[in-house]
Amino acid sequence: MNNSFFNRFMPKEPKFFPLLNSLTDVIVKVADLLQEYVNKKAEGKDTEEYYKNIKEEERNGDKITIRIFDELSLSFITPFDREDIHDLTNNLDDIIDAINSCAKRIMLYNPKELPKEVFELTKIINDCAKYLKESIEQLNILKKNPKHIKHCCEALHDLENEADDVYAQFIMRIFTDEKNAIEIIKLKDIMYELEKTTDCAEHVSKILKTIIVKNA
Repeated sequence: MNNSFFNRFMPKEPKFFPLLNSLTDVIVKVADLLQEYVNKKAEGKDTEEYYKNIKEEERNGDKITIRIFDELSLSFITPFDREDIHDLTNNLDDIIDAINSCAKRIMLYNPKELPKEVFELTKIINDCAKYLKESIEQLNILKKNPKHIKHCCEALHDLENEADDVYAQFIMRIFTDEKNAIEIIKLKDIMYELEKTTDCAEHVSKILKTIIVKNA
């Protein structure tokens, strides 16, 4: 077990930190691309390339995730509990998948007009991505200074609450402003997927809090 007396004096495998950092790099990239995607679509410009780039980054995220899982199976000693590394990796990958799913829905549904709340949520997702990156970058010095990770976790919680409010405002407004039932269905599904992405980000913050409790 990782918490045994013997393991405390064994060198820890450092490879997981750069791999996790690479995974959050992908999250930042796809969050940026998603925000650019909706902005360009609102301007009436060709956006097919943005979805292709998001999909390509999603594949890169899958490769990194598989690499981390492979390293987990091969490593004798890990920086913190295997289960926590597994859960953290899996949930970071879920965020990438969720952003890809958002972009896919926008591409497939091709709504006539994107509501203002779409731009608000993509901005929140972008902010979440930056806090996720900051928090993961601090994992290798967790024992020395967990304060910054805690700050990032609080910010992610606040952003998820903000996203909930934006989604609720959208639901209240859409049934009054939009008369086309098909467009309502399209937009509601897109907005649900965007809001769910922020839920995934907050879930990562909960895993980070668990890691802090066990290791800081």
